[in-house]
Amino acid sequence: MEKLIITVSLTGNVPTKEMTPHVPVTAEEMAADVKVCADAGASLFHVHARDEHQRPTLDIKTFKENAKKIKEAAPNVIIQLSTGARAGNDWNARINPVRLQPEMASFTTGSNNMPGLIYENHPSFIMDLAKAFNENNVKPEIECFENGMISNAKFLVKKGILKAPVHYNFVLGVAGSMAGNVRNLQFMAESVPEGSTWTATGVGKAQIQLATAAILMGGHVRVGLEDNIYAQDGSLTTNLALVQKIVRIAKELGREIATPDEARKILGLKAKRQDRVRKLIGRR
Repeated sequence: MEKLIITVSLTGNVPTKEMTPHVPVTAEEMAADVKVCADAGASLFHVHARDEHQRPTLDIKTFKENAKKIKEAAPNVIIQLSTGARAGNDWNARINPVRLQPEMASFTTGSNNMPGLIYENHPSFIMDLAKAFNENNVKPEIECFENGMISNAKFLVKKGILKAPVHYNFVLGVAGSMAGNVRNLQFMAESVPEGSTWTATGVGKAQIQLATAAILMGGHVRVGLEDNIYAQDGSLTTNLALVQKIVRIAKELGREIATPDEARKILGLKAKRQDRVRKLIGRR
């Protein structure tokens, strides 16, 4: 079985300091969390951006500052920038993080309901974003809130716009979308093409249960305060504590933890990392 890639979604768009003091919202706070989580065993970091008022933003300068601080703190980690719509649905602004040419970025290949909103990804936007991934040689992580998003990714591969093998992230447990249970995780895992890699993201109470199932099934795991701010006993948790818990579970189950370079090999990241760092943070 492959070594386990642990992804941390540090911040997201929803948690605020009022909800939990542990959520990192500045570049410095994100970098500090990345450093301790990387030291604990995480190798891939899903990065959002917040403005000076803690509000989600698509400002490209903020993304670059976040990436710069992260790379200063932990040079070898994999950065995956978010192209999500909760910070705004301007198509060009959502595509811009891909144009920075990080090693990876997120790509939701469909629309779905979330509490209080429709997470809209118009078919034309999906096509434009897929082309941007291809043109910039960035590895997408296909964010799948339901099974049709897997089908849409397969279509983009068939058309030659995305390159196989594809990496999927099954986001289960969002109210209004697929429930966070092992049956749904099994269904999603069985729906991806042979040779694909996948990660399980359980939202809220589903986080640790689905992570444990994914470890046993040969998938990979995402944890972090974007998806869940509570420990199993109901107390507030931290990104570091969540990573440490996954490492303990994986060791108990006999699954080794991947380093960033081992994760790159598993995910098929072949680009020259230092060239991408210069582009990402503005160094030439």
